[in-house]
Amino acid sequence: MKSKIQFLLSMIIFGTIGLFVRYIDLSSSEIALLRGLIGSLFLMTVVFMMKKKISWALVKVNAIVLILSSIALGGNWIFLFQAFKYTTISNATLSYYFAPVIVLMLSPLVLKEKLSAKKIVCVSIAMLGMLFIVGNGSLSTSGLEDLIGIGYGLMAAVLYASLMLLNKFIKNMDGLETTLLQLGTATILLIPYVFFTEGFGILEVSGSSVPFILILGFVHTGIGFLFFFSGMQKIKGQSIAALSYADPITSLVISAIVLQEQMTFIQLLGGALLLGSTFVSESNSMKLPRILKTAK
Repeated sequence: MKSKIQFLLSMIIFGTIGLFVRYIDLSSSEIALLRGLIGSLFLMTVVFMMKKKISWALVKVNAIVLILSSIALGGNWIFLFQAFKYTTISNATLSYYFAPVIVLMLSPLVLKEKLSAKKIVCVSIAMLGMLFIVGNGSLSTSGLEDLIGIGYGLMAAVLYASLMLLNKFIKNMDGLETTLLQLGTATILLIPYVFFTEGFGILEVSGSSVPFILILGFVHTGIGFLFFFSGMQKIKGQSIAALSYADPITSLVISAIVLQEQMTFIQLLGGALLLGSTFVSESNSMKLPRILKTAK
């Protein structure tokens, strides 16, 4: 029960990210850099206190995949944070949750896994749901910004799917160790990117944004990942598949109740089709824990 509570708490924590990003007065790349820096320092401290040793021989073996996955992680955050800035949290979250569908579509090519008839139907339903979300979003009063935001969300989904697929090729490293290295590498790679694109405006962050940055780094990254991996190790794949949907549900509740963002009936239907189909496609799969080595 303790493990399920930890995993559920991690999903709820991840589901509130959009709310906090809204109140940070920085560019998406700067937010990603600070999140990675604070989160990696937190996890580094945890690993040190747990007296876990990182095998640098294994790091060397997996170096190329770790670098590529770190690039995907950093880019995923940037696009996701951009999505939160342009559209509603519900639209951003639902478009981002297209990532498992992308993994399903690419798995026959990348992982040589057979795509069953059940999964083909689920992919088709998920794509229909995404069309409902995108199509109806373009009819709203802020249609262009919504479409841009959904586009950013889909780009984040592509990079997250890439991250999940790349993690399948990491050998003999546990999830916490992998995540620490990916966070640290992504942070290092983001430093020159932020310098050349944004300059050092990051040092002039408003005082009102500082608490939200610290919460995003310590709670949403450090504590969130710690609960994620601590809980995931002792619960079954079906439980992980079911409990993981607390993440988008939390985001949708915050969008509707806290921020009072409106969704049309067609968008709600599209969201139900998208989330429902991805849940059904993974409901009997025991491979989910191996795919989800790095969380949101």
